Amino acid sequence: MAMKRIEIMDTTLRDGEQTSSVSFSASEKLTIAKLLLEELKVDRIEIASARVSEGELQAVKDVTNWAKKNDYLHAVEVLTFVDKGVSIDWMIEAGAKVQNLLTKGSLNHLTHQLKKTSGQHFKEISEAVLLANKKGIETNIYLEDWSNGMRNSKTYVFEFLEFLSTQPIKRIMLPDTLGIITPKESYDFVKEIKDTYPNLHFDFHAHNDYDLGVANVMEALKAGADGLHLTINGMGERAGNAPMASTIAVINDFMPEVEVGVNEKMLYSVSKLVETFSGVMIPANKPVIGANVFTQTAGIHADGDNKKNLYFSDLLPERFGRTRKYALGKSSGKANIQKNLQELGLQLNDDDLRKVTQRIIELGDKKQVVTKEDLPYIISDVLDYTYEEKVKVNSYVLTHSKGLKPSTTVSITINNENFEENAQGDGQFDAFMNAIKSIFKKKDMILPGLIDYAVRIPPGSNSDALCETIITWKDHDKEFKTRGLDSDQTVSAIKATEKMLNIIIN
Repeated sequence: MAMKRIEIMDTTLRDGEQTSSVSFSASEKLTIAKLLLEELKVDRIEIASARVSEGELQAVKDVTNWAKKNDYLHAVEVLTFVDKGVSIDWMIEAGAKVQNLLTKGSLNHLTHQLKKTSGQHFKEISEAVLLANKKGIETNIYLEDWSNGMRNSKTYVFEFLEFLSTQPIKRIMLPDTLGIITPKESYDFVKEIKDTYPNLHFDFHAHNDYDLGVANVMEALKAGADGLHLTINGMGERAGNAPMASTIAVINDFMPEVEVGVNEKMLYSVSKLVETFSGVMIPANKPVIGANVFTQTAGIHADGDNKKNLYFSDLLPERFGRTRKYALGKSSGKANIQKNLQELGLQLNDDDLRKVTQRIIELGDKKQVVTKEDLPYIISDVLDYTYEEKVKVNSYVLTHSKGLKPSTTVSITINNENFEENAQGDGQFDAFMNAIKSIFKKKDMILPGLIDYAVRIPPGSNSDALCETIITWKDHDKEFKTRGLDSDQTVSAIKATEKMLNIIIN
């Protein structure tokens, strides 16, 4: 049987970033983009939406500059809009060469959101495609709300596809925007389209609102889909998108007629780094990449594994760069930093490696051993520090005595001006924040509100583990996260706060 090669497009950096409260920094986007293309070996990546912000523009420039030097520019895509060329101008400034043009794939969206006729919409799309073509930009087309379109306005969808068949575009992308279709519908809808237009390239874009993302992907492939859109850890709006790791494992194990180029061994390490950068934890029971997936806890299972691997399946941990573990088994031994990075499948340039090494030395006084599991946290802490340091917490004294309110005395520097303040609070960190608020009040500045506070340590660590504190702040209508890393929980929270102060000052 001849195998069909399927394109895998990763949209973690665009659609995945629509996960609530997730925003990757420019350095994080570049690091993830490199891993996706060079190590995981996906075919394409969608990295941003045009016109979002100046920060997003700079992030895209960083990725396209690297991609151009390494012959990946054709694989870097940006979501654009039918906006009389504004998105095209943005792409040209960003250095991107492939646009994913968002259009209306259902009559409902066209009528009630755009309030236009199909003829008007098609004319504007044609103009946008021709302009892109003239500017040397390749076009793929998103049919937003396509799944509802197939359910409720199929005549419009096929009128649209007929129009697109006459346009100079490369791919037509079929999103289940609201995650509403069933596996049977995924098969039937894609098959009807492929039977009608066998020579056109169609991508399938599944969402996971009913936890049917992977099943829908399988049926779309059986029906003839030519490409898939996936995200690391299933990140994305609402319940997220079809997850990369599960989908690739399913394709490789159950669909011999389909071939993908994704490197299975890198799935876990890339997933862990995205978990660290995003602050969105991977559930312990998540297939393929969860902490518990290759851990046996029942004694009878461990016994069976010792007797001819009775509890093994084709889903072997080694395929994904992991090892099988037992709840009361031995822990892994020590290794140097480079070796641990290699085992995690991570690469750092000399400058970043120097920063990570220095950070480990600094932690040495507080934590005797830094484990392999600590490294993604340390890397995140180092790479996240990209702003100019205008605010520095010089020193502080935290006191907590029985029967007395916790208090703190803080010394900080803001734009080379020194301040000192003391305050009380319900806890040591609350006292610290009250002192900082008093200082910023003197400068007529109001701090963002703290809306979420999460603490985590690497899996399997002990009481002396590195502690990462992730704080979500709200500044007017904007939410953002900062992270701090230390062996002391309160100190890690103070470091996360120091980053927040630099962000609002910068």
